[in-house]
Amino acid sequence: MIPAIEERKEKLQREIEALTHEYQVELPKQIAEARSLGDLKENSEYHAARERQAHVNARIGQLGRQISQLNQIASTQADSPTIGFGSQVVVLERNSQTRSEFTLAQPSEDDLAEGEISIGSPVGKALRGHTVGEEVIVRVPAGEKRFYIEKITTLLGKVYEAPAD
Repeated sequence: MIPAIEERKEKLQREIEALTHEYQVELPKQIAEARSLGDLKENSEYHAARERQAHVNARIGQLGRQISQLNQIASTQADSPTIGFGSQVVVLERNSQTRSEFTLAQPSEDDLAEGEISIGSPVGKALRGHTVGEEVIVRVPAGEKRFYIEKITTLLGKVYEAPAD
């Protein structure tokens, strides 16, 4: 399995385990304590605990889906020369002649300050499936950007570079 994906899956699994403990152990205790206080109609502790329980359950499901997506990505993408999840990409923005480097991340993980963009963002969607030497036009709220793909580093560390002009 691809190390970056395995690392992410382990992090998600740890979060699932912590949330499952909260869902199965802590929240039932809070709900039982709140019930013992009496009238449930105006019992804010009870309603807060039930709301938290629904939120935790939804989050567990969301994390499980993310793990499934990572498994699918790992089995289909492996070492492709095209841009996909986890690819580190160097592009030249043709309009401004500036270079940018970023990694395509899951939508819930993107962090522009760390050089990560969401694979579901306009730039991520436009670049996905392309390879070095190609020019990609991205429509953004400010207009249109033209990116020339100079370099791709895959999840397995294989580097693909465009020939020098």
